[in-house]
Amino acid sequence: MALPKIEDARSLSDAELEQEILAAKRQLFDLRLQKATKRLEKPHQFKHLKHRIAQLMTVERERQLAQKESTDTSQSDTPQSEQSDTPQSESDE
Repeated sequence: MALPKIEDARSLSDAELEQEILAAKRQLFDLRLQKATKRLEKPHQFKHLKHRIAQLMTVERERQLAQKESTDTSQSDTPQSEQSDTPQSESDE
């Protein structure tokens, strides 16, 4: 079985991505349990699952950074408050 491709992870929605991460982590836990009880038949699955989790978490982080970058650029496009540029009148005294 070939290792999964990252393009598969990139095509998932955010909710599906979260579900895939949780499912892969649960499968990894189950494999560790099988290894501890000496019932593990396919030890290469560790490599596949760890690789898949890394891919999914990489895509998740890429999306977080892209979202942060888009919010940073949108905030820099908005004009600064004009209160600091204009002197306040002291006519209230």
